Amino acid sequence: QVQLVESGGGLVQAGGSLRLSCAASGRTFTVYNMGWFRQAPGKEREFVAATRWQNRSTYYADSVKGRFTISRDAAKNTVYLQMNSLKPEDTAVYYCAADTGGRTVVTVLGYDYWGQGTQVTVSS
Repeated sequence: QVQLVESGGGLVQAGGSLRLSCAASGRTFTVYNMGWFRQAPGKEREFVAATRWQNRSTYYADSVKGRFTISRDAAKNTVYLQMNSLKPEDTAVYYCAADTGGRTVVTVLGYDYWGQGTQVTVSS
């Protein structure tokens, strides 16, 4: 089992920045990939960014490329999502996810464990 706890969400004006954190605990040595997803009201959960735990490769949705950065601190078992130049359309609940099977990183089906989510609201 892997437990994930997100933090760092909040209310920010358009153009502002936020940094989300996801602290992993439990059997973290089994983790291959870590990802961030988001879900806006009435919409499906969508991929935002991911990183492979061993080689630090990163992947981004087109909608956030150049604005968001995913990073990790292996010593702290923590993954971060730095979000800059935020837009109202970035408003959503953001979820951290962990994959222990080495699957694809860009779909929800590729992850075994999920955090409880943190709300990000961007005002215009």
